[in-house]
Amino acid sequence: MSALALQGQAACAAGAAPGPLSSVGVQRWHDGQLEPGLDWAAEEVPVSLEYNGIAHAVMMATPAELDELALGFSLSEGIVEHRQDVLDIQVSALSQGMRVALQITARRERALKERRRSLAGRTGCGLCGVQSLDQVLRPLPPVPAGTPLDAALFADALAAMEQAQTLRAIAGATHAAAWMDAGGQLLWVREDVGRHNALDKVLGAMARAGADPGAGALLLSSRASYEMVHKAAALGIGLVVAVSAPTALAIRVARELRLTLAGFARGGRHVVYTHAARLQGLAVEGGAT
Repeated sequence: MSALALQGQAACAAGAAPGPLSSVGVQRWHDGQLEPGLDWAAEEVPVSLEYNGIAHAVMMATPAELDELALGFSLSEGIVEHRQDVLDIQVSALSQGMRVALQITARRERALKERRRSLAGRTGCGLCGVQSLDQVLRPLPPVPAGTPLDAALFADALAAMEQAQTLRAIAGATHAAAWMDAGGQLLWVREDVGRHNALDKVLGAMARAGADPGAGALLLSSRASYEMVHKAAALGIGLVVAVSAPTALAIRVARELRLTLAGFARGGRHVVYTHAARLQGLAVEGGAT
């Protein structure tokens, strides 16, 4: 049994915060017979984000690295501008789910109240609760040029990300996001039932460590939707590489924000959709400027 599974089982037994995995009884069909057994399922719980005591967002998430999720969400959604705007983060378990209470500066609290919205949503929902169309894509400055990267680094980094997906290996049902530095080394890998959440967890880890968003690449185990690109650009990340496809809107957003977007990154191949000049040693199926 994995350490993550043991932690989740112990937490549930103690009535504390749930772990990222839960054991479940199953019936396995094999050679015409049903056999009882045990399996593991990835947890998803309601997570409430509160800013200075004001409830702001509820999302379904895997109950792990919730402090990083809260910090990354706050930055990628423009609630705060810098990690220093977040003065404190407290995570607590409730009977209904988890609460993350953030203390932010008075200036950012005033800005939040001006554009107050509720984001009660489902797994993978990036727009639930948005009240008007102009909230869908808030204006962002173009991403700085950053450090050019060797495209040949992606294959090993993506393989390392797959190996690091512990929850997926045990239970499936999770997405991953990772940060690769300019030398191809993975610094952070995070998993969650929601791909947006996995991304925000990595963004939170990067912000906490003071990582340079222009000196590396964001890797995604999922498709690259527009909000994934938008979140990355909000933190100044100039290169996003997805295992699956980007959407047309993601490509348009990446082009406008001068972000390099690559998709279908598998088996040592990938397709570059926007701003290929940021990559060195290109080995691509297609390209774009």
